[in-house]
Amino acid sequence: MNTDVLLEAQRRFLERYPGGFDHPEMAAMAKKYKMEQHGDFARERFAADRFAEPSAIIDAAATLVSRSALVSMFEKPKFKADVAGLSEAETEDWAAAWFEFLHGDQQTGFVALVAVFARHQLAKWTLVTIVPAYYAQQTEVFVKPSTAKLINSKLDLGLTYHATPGWDFYVEFRAALIAMRTIARDTNAPSNAAFSGILMNYLNAD
Repeated sequence: MNTDVLLEAQRRFLERYPGGFDHPEMAAMAKKYKMEQHGDFARERFAADRFAEPSAIIDAAATLVSRSALVSMFEKPKFKADVAGLSEAETEDWAAAWFEFLHGDQQTGFVALVAVFARHQLAKWTLVTIVPAYYAQQTEVFVKPSTAKLINSKLDLGLTYHATPGWDFYVEFRAALIAMRTIARDTNAPSNAAFSGILMNYLNAD
């Protein structure tokens, strides 16, 4: 990891927004993304005891994706349409995958989620990681391909990225991002997703 580049990105960010996310402009911007609100929704609707009703889990996922400012407007309509057409068996499979990811064996859940999404051509990094990124904002990461590839390249992480979501990249990228957030802690980023956004903007700065 190139910590010099990381700290320079932090310096540029703090130069523009003294205090980081405590700066009034950044606080106002953060509100537009509704991370706290969506996080509360995710933790309530994807709590372990909610999985007794798989259809409710699918409804919650559809709602979260539709409301999220992190997911592309081009991805939302297909996700909504495909979710609406799931069979009972598919609904149970999707819910089981999210349960494993959030409350069981994460790797099993991740792989299962990619597999069930792939049957509908939905196996995209953003859709696979959006629910956990809201549910556990301090420990999970939202993987936006353009951002992840930029961070990997600019900070010399040496990770192998593939367009199809893979567990190895997710784990390694997550560990690196959490480590970077600790190093660049003066940003006062309230979540891993917010920290990723800083890096996307300020690693690109000239």
